[in-house]
Amino acid sequence: MKKVLIICTGNSCRSIMAEALINHHLSGQWQAFSAGTHPSYVNPRAVQVLQEMGVGTDYLSSKSISEFWHWDDLDMIITVCDHAKENCPVFYKPVPRIHIGFSDPADYNQAPDEEALPKFRAVRDEILERLIPYLQDHA
Repeated sequence: MKKVLIICTGNSCRSIMAEALINHHLSGQWQAFSAGTHPSYVNPRAVQVLQEMGVGTDYLSSKSISEFWHWDDLDMIITVCDHAKENCPVFYKPVPRIHIGFSDPADYNQAPDEEALPKFRAVRDEILERLIPYLQDHA
């Protein structure tokens, strides 16, 4: 099974959703982990929109990219925000790195649910449409 690290800035929304969706839909092919250049917390709305689809979320946590620097068995690194793409450090083992960017639903953290949740669902669905097929093609 291949291992992929999904990197974002805060490791609260996009990378968290990608980790959960990959582990849910591609188990047996890929094992996903996520981390942030400046980790913060797991966004409750990200958890909510994952649970709406029956995706497990109990194991999710916001982690620092530094926890993965020494891993020598990563098969791919995917950045999902421009900041992480530009600030992703060099890993000890050369790992193929790609960028598949998504808009940040956390921009709507202060908005009411009826405005914010559709934004979170849209990013979740875009991850399903763009990231999952990419990894299926590279399994």
